[in-house]
Amino acid sequence: MANPDIPPTPTVKLVDPPPPSDKPTSAMLKADIESGRTGDKVGVLDPGLSSLGTDDEAAGRPPSPFRIALARYQETIERWSRSRRGALNAHHGRDGTLIGFFGLIAAIGLVLLIGIWFGAR
Repeated sequence: MANPDIPPTPTVKLVDPPPPSDKPTSAMLKADIESGRTGDKVGVLDPGLSSLGTDDEAAGRPPSPFRIALARYQETIERWSRSRRGALNAHHGRDGTLIGFFGLIAAIGLVLLIGIWFGAR
């Protein structure tokens, strides 16, 4: 039975990527990020106090559709084309960081072991 004192958590909902558009909006760019298309995060809802682009709109200078389209291009297509193995590899544990970390620990341990071995002689 659900606890009535705890509000439902919408952050477990998957976010669908927005459709292509000739006039993209800041909400579409945020949906690109939240859906995981940019490779920055896992594709689930990320609540925020103010939506992406709200500050610009409040200042009276909302981003033009061209600038938003450019940002969408750079965050998705360009990033994927520049990466060696694809932007989502980090989310699937294939970025090599963990292997590098354990390799570094092993190398430090080996250097310490050799230092102790030769220091004891």
